[in-house]
Amino acid sequence: EMTERAMLSALERHCVRKLEPVGQKFDPNFHQAMFEVPNPDVPNNTVVQVVQAGFSIGERVLRPAMVGVAKGGPKPAEAE
Repeated sequence: EMTERAMLSALERHCVRKLEPVGQKFDPNFHQAMFEVPNPDVPNNTVVQVVQAGFSIGERVLRPAMVGVAKGGPKPAEAE
């Protein structure tokens, strides 16, 4: 854990940040969908699980986050 924190701290000093997509709407520019999870409690296409973290530098994606997305919930327009 200490090594990971030190590495992430060094990357952040150079404007590289780790993507934290859980709970966000799926965006193919920042995420790569690996599987769908049946979950009626959250809107469709909401990221519910991260398999592999993604990284970006500024607005440019270095590596997209590999994620699992919700399937079967209410449509995003209905949830809002």
